[in-house]
Amino acid sequence: MRQAFHEIRVSTRGKGLYEITRGVTAWLAAQSFREGLLTLHLRHTSASLLIQENADPDVQRDLEQFFSRLVPDGDPLYVHTMEGDDDMPAHVRTALTAVNLSIPFQGGQLALGTWQGIYVWEHRRAPHSRVITLHFIGE
Repeated sequence: MRQAFHEIRVSTRGKGLYEITRGVTAWLAAQSFREGLLTLHLRHTSASLLIQENADPDVQRDLEQFFSRLVPDGDPLYVHTMEGDDDMPAHVRTALTAVNLSIPFQGGQLALGTWQGIYVWEHRRAPHSRVITLHFIGE
């Protein structure tokens, strides 16, 4: 049994989904792993990790539109606005999604479906640098 850690940094340009599948699979391939479990952890509270369709960009647009309606920026309900009117809505969006993913790894590949990709979902309007910690355990 082996385990390994790695960090990926993602520069975002504001709200949206940023696919990281290639970076993740490249690191796994370089380690020559065969079987195990990959855990990803996003070290932020105003962005999320997501497995989502990577074929049709309309899916990403529709998700962003839905969450903009569900948790609008600038809602007077929020008191926490230290970093702007999108501050608390970004935290709520993260609470409704996830900052951790666990993905099985078998036969030297992530067990993702044909149209699935791994994304960082930025919930803030301003650009940010996001850090994802990868932890692999297996062989």
